[in-house]
Amino acid sequence: MTISRRALLGTAAAAATATPRLARAQRPRVKIAVLNDQSGPYADDGGPMGVLCARQAVQDFGDQGFDVEILVGDHLNKPDVGAGLARRWIDTEGVDVVVDVPTSSVALAVNTVCKEKDRVFLNSGAATTDLTGAQCAPTTVHWTYDTYMLSKSTGGAMVAAGGDSWFFVTADYVFGQQLERDTSNFVRQAGGKVLGARRYPFPDTTDFSSLLVQAQASGAKVLGLANAGGDTINCVKQAVEFGLTQTMKIAPLLASINTVHALGLEVAQGLSFTEAFFWDLNERTRAFTARIKPKIPKSSMWTNQVTTGNYGAVLHYLKAVKDMGVAEAKRSGAATVSRMKAMPTDDDCYGPGRIREDGRKLHPVYLLQAKKPSESSGPWDLLKVVATTPAEQAFRPLAEGGCAFIKA
Repeated sequence: MTISRRALLGTAAAAATATPRLARAQRPRVKIAVLNDQSGPYADDGGPMGVLCARQAVQDFGDQGFDVEILVGDHLNKPDVGAGLARRWIDTEGVDVVVDVPTSSVALAVNTVCKEKDRVFLNSGAATTDLTGAQCAPTTVHWTYDTYMLSKSTGGAMVAAGGDSWFFVTADYVFGQQLERDTSNFVRQAGGKVLGARRYPFPDTTDFSSLLVQAQASGAKVLGLANAGGDTINCVKQAVEFGLTQTMKIAPLLASINTVHALGLEVAQGLSFTEAFFWDLNERTRAFTARIKPKIPKSSMWTNQVTTGNYGAVLHYLKAVKDMGVAEAKRSGAATVSRMKAMPTDDDCYGPGRIREDGRKLHPVYLLQAKKPSESSGPWDLLKVVATTPAEQAFRPLAEGGCAFIKA
């Protein structure tokens, strides 16, 4: 297995910031590994900010009688790299929990490793519903969002607004495929139709011109982007350049405030997308953002659902460790996740909630819209909430998931 130099440096940096062994040798310790895209198309939506939010959770949790060490790795959007890193961390470094893991194909590979090793997997970055369905595991919590939730909120809203014919441009791996499938289902259920779809190799595509020309020629009213990160940004920019917005509405099915910031409001104004977190939602979300703002590593990064999912998941995990004791939590990942499910969740990013039996974290979901330039008062005053889906309605019903360890 190849381990990236960036991953090794991140792990070394994390270890260097840990409490010195000699000073606190007798204290119990839990090890948390943040595994995400530090250098590719998802880096600005997660990457260093995802690590920062996990560290913020440790800081906000405070000293509760045990130490917490955070390691960092870059999975390069490759399942074999991600699975190999997770296995090495668990086998040779005693890692207790793996966190984040965007890119659904990588997440599913890591999910298998954590299930096999009985270690906790707290997913924030991946969208595949298989984590709580066909490949669910008693060691996994799917914290933030998934393809069902994105499709129901954004797809349903677009059809209701008159966008009843769609054409998809799709990243050709499990995330994009599931997002296209789920959105297509919601479009058809709402009385709309899908006129076509084109898939492209991920993560090796930057020129979407031929796909966008086919979308425009289809006559569809909506261009559905079943992708994320840099791919979404490039697709929107190229669609505007080709004049698609004169005849089509663009529906970015997974976007974030970082996407809007990268595009600028002149281009992004009016774009609608779904997130489970919005920094300017209430006093608690604003307070969290104020705490973390001085630490943000790049001017192009801001808090979003992927990174804050790491915060909420890690904080709740640490609460469970405190509740059950470090030794017991380290003994079994399945037992720790079971305790997490038994405890109500509550944090500054997501507020009160719960973790369902299949590992699905439940919280409200927000349909956001990019503001007009004239409506913005600052660099990150970019979005407004146009609709809210309650927690119990936002995600796929438990009975429809097919999770094998859920007893009927």
